[in-house]
Amino acid sequence: MSTISLRIPESLHRHLKELAKQEGTSINHLITTAVAEKLSALSTEDYLAQRASRGSREKFETALSRVADAEPEPYDKREAGSDKGEGV
Repeated sequence: MSTISLRIPESLHRHLKELAKQEGTSINHLITTAVAEKLSALSTEDYLAQRASRGSREKFETALSRVADAEPEPYDKREAGSDKGEGV
């Protein structure tokens, strides 16, 4: 385990202290979890970028050509007027 000295604004420290109390945990644990989540998000972004760089439009088209041309099941259909740029 390592120790780090961290300077943060008083208002942020106060907010952290209140949140840690609400969550029933320590400020240290809250900050450690926040840093771990941020590192995970950044690592995931890099991982996905690496995977995307190995992608092939040709392989995608080949895989897509194997999908049956059929109407979606009722539970997979979008309702009329629900296309607001959300989802996939």
